[in-house]
Amino acid sequence: MTKPITLDVDFGGIAVDPWGNSKVGYTFSGKINRSDFGLTWNAALETGGVMVSEEVKIAGDIQFSKS
Repeated sequence: MTKPITLDVDFGGIAVDPWGNSKVGYTFSGKINRSDFGLTWNAALETGGVMVSEEVKIAGDIQFSKS
């Protein structure tokens, strides 16, 4: 199943590395609901909770280089 998601994106800045290459960096984060993508499997725990949360947190850093 494919579905668009919205993530928060922060611009990290532009820098030139020691070899003269221009680079730009971003961080991103967000949350999705597993069941929105057809992922419904779960298992009950003896403590009363569930094994897998419905909410999945997504976070990362990305860097681009000018070629």
